[in-house]
Amino acid sequence: MSLNSSPILVDSHVHLDDDRLRPDRQEVINSARTNRIAAQIVPAVSAQHWPRLKVLCDNYEDVYACYGLHPCFYVEHTDEHLRDLALWLGRERAVGVGECGLDYAMAGADKAQQQHLFSAQLALAREFNLPTVIHAVKAVEDVIRMIRASGHYCGMVHSFNGSIQQASRLIDLGYMLSFGGAVTYPRAKKLRAMVSQLPLDSLLLETDAPDQAPISHQGQRNETAYLVDIWQVVSELRPEDPDTIAEATTANARRLFGL
Repeated sequence: MSLNSSPILVDSHVHLDDDRLRPDRQEVINSARTNRIAAQIVPAVSAQHWPRLKVLCDNYEDVYACYGLHPCFYVEHTDEHLRDLALWLGRERAVGVGECGLDYAMAGADKAQQQHLFSAQLALAREFNLPTVIHAVKAVEDVIRMIRASGHYCGMVHSFNGSIQQASRLIDLGYMLSFGGAVTYPRAKKLRAMVSQLPLDSLLLETDAPDQAPISHQGQRNETAYLVDIWQVVSELRPEDPDTIAEATTANARRLFGL
């Protein structure tokens, strides 16, 4: 399929403000547009980077900001940052709250502090009527439990790698699941089987660039244009035709983030 006839896609999770993309960020954005990536959703990871994310999204109309506190940086974050987050969400044009969530894979992770920050961000998402962008590593059960407790049933779990049973429970709670480079690797058999079976209206595509490059760019820095490769692999795994998958995942992203 030629680029001119390829469908429109949305990268539902990309760290376009990352320093690793700084040297050629404009070229990365141009390449994404050439490959018909209509929108890029950029979640924050740390309060200290909110200003640079705001500047980036103010300068590009197809780049959208989410503001939040990533669990992997929980040692940086305090209740003051949560108060600041409320101000940012009320003042800025955020399309989501995140990247937030839980990561229990970190050595010596303070689960209680991560859960405190996550719970507060779920409450802010509910207050501001915004979807959450959730990071869940070795913590899907606690994520599900905390979503239920929060009463906030709108968001996505990015780079999902739980079980199909957990996926179904999240979908029942109103959450979408996003998949990226990992699904392109043949060795990821369980993940690929799950992607082939989940309801199409629950699926999103992402790159998580500059991390998690697809197999076609293994070992390289990832970027948004490679979303096309992920879409093509997902299309090979599912019964629908590629255009239907593109249209559905793009519609899902637009609906979730109010684009």
